[in-house]
Amino acid sequence: MSNDIQPGAPVLVTGASGFLGSHVADELSEAGYKVRLLDQQVSPWKRIDQDMVVGDLLNPDVVSEAIKGVHAIFHFGAIGDIGKAGENPPRTAEVNVLGTVNLLEAARQAQVERFIFASTVYVFSDQGGFYRASKQACERFIETYQEQYALDYTIIRYGTLYGRRAGMNNRIHAMIRMALTDGLIRHPGSGEALREFIHVRDAARLSAKMLEHQYRNSHYMLTGQEKHRVIDAARMIKEILPGDIELQFDEGEPEGHYQLTPYTFNPRVGHKLVPSDYVDFGQGLLDCINEQYQPDDDAISA
Repeated sequence: MSNDIQPGAPVLVTGASGFLGSHVADELSEAGYKVRLLDQQVSPWKRIDQDMVVGDLLNPDVVSEAIKGVHAIFHFGAIGDIGKAGENPPRTAEVNVLGTVNLLEAARQAQVERFIFASTVYVFSDQGGFYRASKQACERFIETYQEQYALDYTIIRYGTLYGRRAGMNNRIHAMIRMALTDGLIRHPGSGEALREFIHVRDAARLSAKMLEHQYRNSHYMLTGQEKHRVIDAARMIKEILPGDIELQFDEGEPEGHYQLTPYTFNPRVGHKLVPSDYVDFGQGLLDCINEQYQPDDDAISA
């Protein structure tokens, strides 16, 4: 194809019940695409103008049904937590790698125009354990499918996301939840690690743009505008919330996580994209707090 995949075209979003996948699905619907969702459970965020297929990427019949007629696939379905991926390497390989290959093969047979894959900045690193290894393997399969079968792709390597709909494996969400329920923020590390936090809505908006022709067969990094230490994010949460929030930090960093930079291993170089119009980190934190904060008396407001 020499043109963009235009609004009105059917697109599939896997992992659509999750944090990032649900936001990208919303952004695609807002842009006018016909969005079909695929996940193992019905998305609580499903809109009335979105279709839903419930099932497993490892089931060929489910994949065939989900992929029918779509022009593009946004693939977010995976074990996305470093700790959980490390607990069961065979399951991580099965879900992350084999699930991706099943989807690639179905996309090839159905002549899908674009395969957009959610990767991670950890592919550059020797950190991230089996999660990182699975994403590296997926990237190579995707690149080779293009070389062998001309299945066009876009690989997006996401930085540190935060925002509404996150779970407890998300650092910002977890710190806010601990502060609200326990009156403390506990972090299994020094907090000196630098992260380029990007709000999930900014990441979703840029992800939807990847359907434009200029982004085909390329690798992109999506990160935030500014670097923040984890401990500074915790201090900001402490200042925003009422009451005396205790901060508890350990030495070093949690196993499998990088401290200052993910760059040690160098796969294919990707372009770095940052939004020019973006959610300010402080405002974004306040919005995350508002999502979880249920006071007895006065509500926090922006």
